[in-house]
Amino acid sequence: MRKYVPGILVLALWISSPLQAQTVTKTFTAEKEFTSNCEGPAVDADGNIYAVNFAQDGTVAQVTPRGRTSFFRTLPKGSTGNGIRFGDATTFYIADFTGHNVLKASVEDREVTVFVHEPRMNQPNDLAITRSGHLFCSDPNWKESTGQVWHVSPEGKARLVAENMGTTNGIEVSPDERTLYVNESVQRNVWAFDLAADGTLSNKRLLIKFDDGGMDGMRCDVAGNLYITRYGKGEVAVVSPQGKVLRTITTIGKNVSNICFGGRKGKTCYITLQDRGCLETFRAKTAGREWAMMKAFSSKK
Repeated sequence: MRKYVPGILVLALWISSPLQAQTVTKTFTAEKEFTSNCEGPAVDADGNIYAVNFAQDGTVAQVTPRGRTSFFRTLPKGSTGNGIRFGDATTFYIADFTGHNVLKASVEDREVTVFVHEPRMNQPNDLAITRSGHLFCSDPNWKESTGQVWHVSPEGKARLVAENMGTTNGIEVSPDERTLYVNESVQRNVWAFDLAADGTLSNKRLLIKFDDGGMDGMRCDVAGNLYITRYGKGEVAVVSPQGKVLRTITTIGKNVSNICFGGRKGKTCYITLQDRGCLETFRAKTAGREWAMMKAFSSKK
């Protein structure tokens, strides 16, 4: 006969309960405020979140830390935004997937200009950036299930640094800026490259391959863990630099498209949901790399 030990039974129930073992997100903005191309997001020095395709495609919204959404700017004619990254305390860049551009926007005067135009780009999808302003742009060809990666110098010159890939989508720089991560949505691979100071990539290797679900945007925390949005699966997977899944966050919507870090301590994650047309939020265990970068940018103002 098994001896009944209350403490052990309670512990067993806690471990087996998915509600206790797994974090779930909360709705942050009103549903259907954004179109089905809801994307971005990125956080400024004051904690405001910027996301694209608010009310209609080709727009940018600003969301307060309390979740109040307002119109920020309409993009130039023919442009539609996707991923956003801040390059300093008052400037952010936007991947323009219909204009074959990377756009540059000012928080102060709301001016938007073309930072780089490259006709050879399929459709600029997501962005990653180093502290010194080197940009990386994922560039998928969805029809052919192929993709590539562009490097854009701080001066606005573009060059191909990775070719013959699968459907490139999420992209991120490690906290020590020695590694660039790129995922492939259709093939479900996450690749790691050695990253040189001039933006050159080498030593491509597989970090992790998922068996199901898609992938979209991703970000690193300050410990180097990747937060990968699992489009269609309704999850955010936290993956270690060694390629181990550490944690899974369940989202309310299924089509989670991108993620950023913000909040007072940098541990608040904001995610965009294309099926719900809104943002959701959850708490991370570690602050985000981009939040730490913004703190450094702000201290130099």
